[in-house]
Amino acid sequence: MKTKRISIRILIGVLFFLLLCVGGYLLYLEVTYYRIDDEVSLKTQNNRHTDQLQAGQSYTLTTYNIGFGAYEPTYSFFMDTGKMKDGDKTRGKYSRAYSRERELANTKGSIRTLMNLDCDFYFVQEADVKATRSYEVNQVQMLQNSLKDYGSIYTSAFHSAYLFYPLTEPHGKTESGLVTFSRYPVTKNIRYQFPVTKNPIVKFTDLDRCFTASYLKVDTKRDLVLVNLHMSAYDKGGGVIRQKQLKRLNEFLKSEAEEGNYVIAGGDFNHDIAGSKDLYESGQEIPEWIYQLSDSDLAEGYSFVIPENLGEVASCRGADIPYQKNVTYTAVVDGFLVSDNVKATSTVISTGFAYSDHQPVKLTFSLLP
Repeated sequence: MKTKRISIRILIGVLFFLLLCVGGYLLYLEVTYYRIDDEVSLKTQNNRHTDQLQAGQSYTLTTYNIGFGAYEPTYSFFMDTGKMKDGDKTRGKYSRAYSRERELANTKGSIRTLMNLDCDFYFVQEADVKATRSYEVNQVQMLQNSLKDYGSIYTSAFHSAYLFYPLTEPHGKTESGLVTFSRYPVTKNIRYQFPVTKNPIVKFTDLDRCFTASYLKVDTKRDLVLVNLHMSAYDKGGGVIRQKQLKRLNEFLKSEAEEGNYVIAGGDFNHDIAGSKDLYESGQEIPEWIYQLSDSDLAEGYSFVIPENLGEVASCRGADIPYQKNVTYTAVVDGFLVSDNVKATSTVISTGFAYSDHQPVKLTFSLLP
């Protein structure tokens, strides 16, 4: 009987210790949690001093979500789920890149892809700064070192304390964001906050969604406004958070149209922006997160730039399973929208999803007089 009482006391002590650890960890998450303020000014590093932009001249811009250097073709992500057409449910496996070596190889591959396109401007999403999931590799610095002839603007889009989830391979501490690169002088940059979830648990793992607006002078006495964005993905049907984010973006687009500025917004919309949700052959059902946008969803005077090779190359693959052509679900969620005083065409660049679950989209544009 005495031995039994001692065992119960030990069990109670262990349970109390575990509860104390959990409570302490939740307190740590709450104390370190914060959201970045709306309308924050950003500096341009290595700002260029070349001539201002000219109306009628052709320029190029590429957007690329580099997937923090993890998403090579065999990679799947633990937060992504889906369903095969035979009814089997799927879920991704990993929360970190395979290794530091693979992380570096994929990051270098993404950078080579961008440099080979030789554009005037670049938008990059999911670039990590010494995050646990990317083995402390500073992707932003690697990009800046490689694109040393460009001015660059970085902003945080995902910052979290150390996340002990999943328990077998914790996601860890994260700092990641958006980077804009420009060969031409930028006069100012502003970071705008997108609405995000207020769920007391999900808020710790949700990205600090945002967009940046960079202003460049044009010889017409107007500005070119380059908007680099990354909208929410984990919002079933796009009916709540993403609708609020679209409203916020449209408010900004409307205000710039009223100023008469040229506007190009691009990046990872996490929406089908080209009528592509059932366009490509796949062995999977259309995911629940896919939500379609069209020109009618945008502020007046704006339209999406539909890729010229739509139907041949998708910009994004599902990450709930490893990539297999014509099996893994694909769609066009990356790209651009432009104001009606910008003439533009775009093309999805095929990489075979070699370095990321996204592929670059290149825009060729000119500004109307």
